[in-house]
Amino acid sequence: MKFRAKIIDIGCLNHLTRVVTTISKLTKTCVLRLTADNLFFVLSGKVANGGVSMWCELSQVNFFDEYQMEGVSSEANEICLEVTAENLSRALKTVQNSKVVKVKLTKKHCPCLTVAAELPTLSSVSRVVTHDVPVDVIPRRLWHEFKEPSMPDFDVSIYLPPLKTMKNVVDRMKNLSNFLVIEANLNGEMNLKIETDLVSVTTHFRDLGNPPWGGEGSQDGGRSQGRDPDSMAHARVDIRKLQQFLTGQQVNPSKAMCNIVHKRIVHLILLHEDASLQYFIPAVA
Repeated sequence: MKFRAKIIDIGCLNHLTRVVTTISKLTKTCVLRLTADNLFFVLSGKVANGGVSMWCELSQVNFFDEYQMEGVSSEANEICLEVTAENLSRALKTVQNSKVVKVKLTKKHCPCLTVAAELPTLSSVSRVVTHDVPVDVIPRRLWHEFKEPSMPDFDVSIYLPPLKTMKNVVDRMKNLSNFLVIEANLNGEMNLKIETDLVSVTTHFRDLGNPPWGGEGSQDGGRSQGRDPDSMAHARVDIRKLQQFLTGQQVNPSKAMCNIVHKRIVHLILLHEDASLQYFIPAVA
């Protein structure tokens, strides 16, 4: 197994750092899956058992000036590593003003992702900063656990309101309840609701629009077919998990969407031109 990559463009470095920092806010550890064309950050929590799951996909050509990868074999040309996301985020944050950053899979006291950066200097002597981020190599027999999750057969898909606005609403609601109901319909309407013995609060969003999914995920097919456009699909979720997602995101997406499987799953999607992030939050009774 071999992996080495180089970043020269500071804009690409900053964007990669924002993505990794977002992931570090969502999970302590995750799996970094490296292929010839893409990088994937994966958290494969069992949603059916109450855990969250995450899938983040990056196209390597949009981030790296050089990228070389040799997997475990020619027919299984991938590398899967378990990494502490915060450690990788911290390493990238400290090299933001570098002339060049190199990332390499190395063998030190343990397998590591080594981040080496050449820093600007006023003298002729170059300064190089190196961070060794420990990783665990995931054996091939476990790779099946880290494949792309299938699109849930949702009842309603809707564009999200501005994430900063949504975060401010959720932050205030968290002071009143541990749980929040997200509901939406096919008329571009979404409500955030909390209900307790003492208080009931609802925030309404209108004219958000509904994504025109094609193929099997189309809102003209599947569970959405024949659905009353005014009928609300809803899911009750742990408000801390939604807040964690809204607080941590630094992807600055061009589009943000929410798919709701009635009373079962809230599936959040952030789309950027060179990155995508999916986050699954299970419903609670």
